[in-house]
Amino acid sequence: MTTWPLLSLLIWLPILGGFATLAFGARANAARWFATLVAVATLLLSVPLFTGFDLADAGMQFVEDRAWIAAYDIRYHLGIDGIAAALIGLTTFTSVLVLIGAWGSVDKRVSQYYAAFLILEGLMVGVFAALDAVLFYVFFEGMLIPMFIIIGVWGGPRRVYASVKFFLYTFLGSLFMLVALIYLYLKGGSWQLADLYALPLNATEQMWIFFAFLVAFAVKVPMFPVHTWLPDAHVEAPTAGSVVLAAIMLKIGGYGFLRFNLPIVPDASADWAWLVIALSLIAVVYVGLVALVQDDMKKLIAYSSVSHMGFVTLGTFIAFALVRDYGNTDAARLGLQGAMVQMISHGFVSGAMFSCVGVLYDRMHSRMIKDYGGVANVMPWFAAFMVLFAMANSGLPGTSGFVGEFMVILSSFQHHPLIAVAAAITLIVGAAYTLWLVRRVIWGDVGNAHVAELQDVNAREAFVLAAFAAGVLILGVWPKPLTDLMEPSIANLAMQIAASKL
Repeated sequence: MTTWPLLSLLIWLPILGGFATLAFGARANAARWFATLVAVATLLLSVPLFTGFDLADAGMQFVEDRAWIAAYDIRYHLGIDGIAAALIGLTTFTSVLVLIGAWGSVDKRVSQYYAAFLILEGLMVGVFAALDAVLFYVFFEGMLIPMFIIIGVWGGPRRVYASVKFFLYTFLGSLFMLVALIYLYLKGGSWQLADLYALPLNATEQMWIFFAFLVAFAVKVPMFPVHTWLPDAHVEAPTAGSVVLAAIMLKIGGYGFLRFNLPIVPDASADWAWLVIALSLIAVVYVGLVALVQDDMKKLIAYSSVSHMGFVTLGTFIAFALVRDYGNTDAARLGLQGAMVQMISHGFVSGAMFSCVGVLYDRMHSRMIKDYGGVANVMPWFAAFMVLFAMANSGLPGTSGFVGEFMVILSSFQHHPLIAVAAAITLIVGAAYTLWLVRRVIWGDVGNAHVAELQDVNAREAFVLAAFAAGVLILGVWPKPLTDLMEPSIANLAMQIAASKL
């Protein structure tokens, strides 16, 4: 199986399947079935990535390398390590649930809707698998197009505004990355990431390249203060778009930091780690407080995503201080592991929370918290799922939401206790806004006649929520398979950030 071009299959099967879905035209059910089967086939094809993965190998595996644009040494170069494998698994898993969950929520231009998600899936896999900087950039920019269409065509009343804002923020940010990549090519003569890691750069060059990458990936995470596009995009996007945006697309920003900033400009990343740590703490605390005052369920969960993703950037850059200042490689690896576990966990939890909002919206056509109350009385199975995901969002031990955050807080404590205390505040703030949401929506007496008429989840919705619940609980109780998968890559990354290019 490992001799197959698995990564190419995982990229191009959903992309070609998406274009094939367009051929179904007005035959909505046929388009739904075909697209879902393509997504399931892609998920099954991703299984050999894990069964055939060598856990002792810190290098790239399943490598494919062919000439693409020979005149500029641009290559179709693919490969994955444990970090990329975990994120590809999250992508293929979530994509199946997204397509199944969308069956009852969209009734116009169905074939185009499902085609957009399949094409988006392939492009996201390409981002995680690309080992050539130009190839990475093509996939990185390409995935904006289907999401722009998803929000702009099937979104809410302000969908055009939200889609344009989403596109402009993410596209303009990535232009800085393109300038940095062109400079690196002109200096070193190669677009290959391995060559860029070894390219010597002085302090000034590293500083400018660091900030170019920071702008591109901070917008994607998104970090404070360039996070304002996210709530608008989430509120206006259809449920499936919100799930993909939160569960997968935000992770590409964190992945970019790990794949570009840390190994290419380690000295500048170490010098400016304090800035990223400070912005991460602001996101963790301040944006969490902003979530506390929201009256729209989607907007509350969107701000919650910004807050929780702050742990990803905190764990990533706290590693520099631990390695460079204290020589504590073990604590640095713990922080990097925590950042990665948090990314996977947030994919499960945020995807599940947005799916829950979608279940309610399909029935009531309202996301406002005040329009609900006492949902547990009429939708007990749904209430059980939503409370579980709310507890995970609050960081309850035994759920995936606890594991990554605890690892990041523990590593932060070994740098400075005040940083750990500031980060831990999010557990309090997160519990506050999440429990406030659950209390207003789920518990109490039935809020009104519309709530009294609600029907509990059907088999399709229960399957989607149960799959997310399985991910939340398995990762919360037994994270070892995930950490074992990523450990060699994390250890190699810790060595790269410990080595200076000056």
